[in-house]
Amino acid sequence: MFVITQSCCSDAACVAVCPVNCIHPTPEERGFGSSDILHIDPEACIDCGACADACPVDAIYPADKLGTRDKVFIDINADFYKTNPDVRSGWAPIGDDSESSITYPDVPKLPAGLRVALVGTGPSGGYALRTLLDRTEARVTVIDKLPTPGGLVRAGVAPDHPGTKGVLRGFDLLYRDPRVTMLTNVAIGDGPDQITPAELAEHFDAVFYAVGASESRRLGIPGEDLPGSTSATDLVAWYNGVPGVDAGPPLRRGTADDPAMGRAVVVGTGNVALDVARILVSPPELLATTDIADRALDLLAEQNVHEVVLLGRRDQASAAYTAAEYRALSEIPGVEVEVIDDVEAGADLARFRVPADPNRRRIVFLFHSSPEEITGDSQVESITVRTGEGRHHVATDLVVRSIGYRSTPIPGLTFDDARGVFSNVDGRLVDETGAIIPGGYVLGWAKRGPSGGIGANKMCATRTVEDFLSDAATGRLRRTDQEPGAFGALVRKRVRTVIGYRGMRAIDRRERRRGLEQGRPRVKFTQVADMVGAAGWRRS
Repeated sequence: MFVITQSCCSDAACVAVCPVNCIHPTPEERGFGSSDILHIDPEACIDCGACADACPVDAIYPADKLGTRDKVFIDINADFYKTNPDVRSGWAPIGDDSESSITYPDVPKLPAGLRVALVGTGPSGGYALRTLLDRTEARVTVIDKLPTPGGLVRAGVAPDHPGTKGVLRGFDLLYRDPRVTMLTNVAIGDGPDQITPAELAEHFDAVFYAVGASESRRLGIPGEDLPGSTSATDLVAWYNGVPGVDAGPPLRRGTADDPAMGRAVVVGTGNVALDVARILVSPPELLATTDIADRALDLLAEQNVHEVVLLGRRDQASAAYTAAEYRALSEIPGVEVEVIDDVEAGADLARFRVPADPNRRRIVFLFHSSPEEITGDSQVESITVRTGEGRHHVATDLVVRSIGYRSTPIPGLTFDDARGVFSNVDGRLVDETGAIIPGGYVLGWAKRGPSGGIGANKMCATRTVEDFLSDAATGRLRRTDQEPGAFGALVRKRVRTVIGYRGMRAIDRRERRRGLEQGRPRVKFTQVADMVGAAGWRRS
C-alpha cells in the first residue's frame, strides 16, 4: 500500500497514472484544489507504485517505508474515505451513461503559426506552458522579471519544505522544448528598460499573464509603519533570497545595550503565517541544511526569538492553515505549540505583557483576537490586541502581517484594485470599459485572487488555455503581423542583460555547487548582478 504525505502539491499527476482510480479527490471531484493533500484508498490500492513514479515532489511512499513522523499519514489517507463515503475508487463500467469513465475532449482545429507569450514562471505559468505544448503547435516565449524561474515556488515556499519545490523539475523539461524561448531578467511595465503590455500584444497572437499575487495587504492600524512592523511577503522574500530584499527584520539582540522581548507576533493563521512562525523559532542547525538565504541564516542563528504568537480573528475551526501545515509544527525539535481558543476558560493573557521566557521556545495560537495598534518610540515595542471582549498588550520586537495578498498592478493593464487582481472575465483580460481584449489572458492568483495551492493553479491554467484554444479556433484573436524575430531584437535592444535557458542552467549549477560545499541543496545568489555573472555575462 502506498501513502501520500505532507509535501503533496495536488498536481494530480498521480491521479492520471493510477490504473484503479484510487487517488482522490480527482480534478473532477469536490474538494480538489482546496484539500491540503490527495489521498490513496487503502482498500483499492494495488501497490503498483505508478503514483510514486509520477509524483513531481516525492510525496508518495510505501506504507512500510514511512519514517516515524510520517506514519500518521496512513490514517489520514484512510480517514478521507471514511468521512467521504460518496467517493468511490475504481472505474465505472464502459457504456454506463450515468457515470461514464471515458470522456473525449473536443480538439479544435487551430490556425498555423501561432506565437504566444507567457509572463511568469510559477506553477500557473508552468502548467499553462505544459498545456500549450501538449495541445498546440504554437511557439511560446516565456518571460520572467528575475534571472531565475520558479516564481513563488522558489521565492515563497519555505526553505524547510524542499519537496514542494520538486514541481519545478517538470517545468524545466518544458523549457528545453525547441518551441520554447526563455527570456529571463526581463520586466514588463512602462520603465525605460522594460517591455510594455502593448508591445507584447503587438508581437504575439496571445499573451498570458501568470504573475501571481506578491503584494501583502495592510492592517490599516496606527503604528503599522514603525520599524519592526513588516509583511510576511517581505520577510519570506528575505529568508528565501529574493534579490532586492536585503534588509532583514530589526530583531533586537537581547543584550544590556539592546534589550529584547524575545517575541514576534504574526497577524494571521494561514499557511504562510505558520511558515514564518516555524522559521523564526526553528533550531539553526535544522535551517542550516536547507536553501535558506545566508543573510537570514546568520541572523536567525542567534535565536533571539523565543516565542511567536499568531493572532486569529475567529476560532481555531476557522483558521486558514491546512491540517498538514499545523501538524508540521509539532515536529520542530524543542518547540512547544500552545492553542488558546477559549479566553473565557481563564487563559493567562497578562504573561504577554512581559518578555518571553528565554528558556522555552513556543508557538502560541491566540484565537478570537485582532490587532488594534502597534506602539513604540523608534521601533516596535508592543501591539494592542482585542481578544474576546477585552483589550491587552503584547510585548514584542516584531509584528508580521499575513492577512492576504494581492497582485502588483502592471501599467497598461486594467486592474481591479478592490479585489487585487487584473480585471478579467473568466481569465480573458478586459479594458477600462469592460470589453474583452482579444488575445489577452490572466491565470492563477492574478486571475482569481490568492486562494488554492498548486493543484488549483493547474486547473485554472488548463481552463484558461482551453479558452484560448476556443478563441483561436473561432477567429477571435488578432494575429500579429510582426516578423518572428522582431520581439527578440526589441528585448535585446531594450534590456541590457537578457538571460536565456543556458544562462538559467548556469545559475542553477553554480548555486548547487555552492550548496554542495556546505552540505545544503543550494546556496542562492541574492543579487541580480551575481546571477547575471553566473549566467555567463561579463561586466564591462
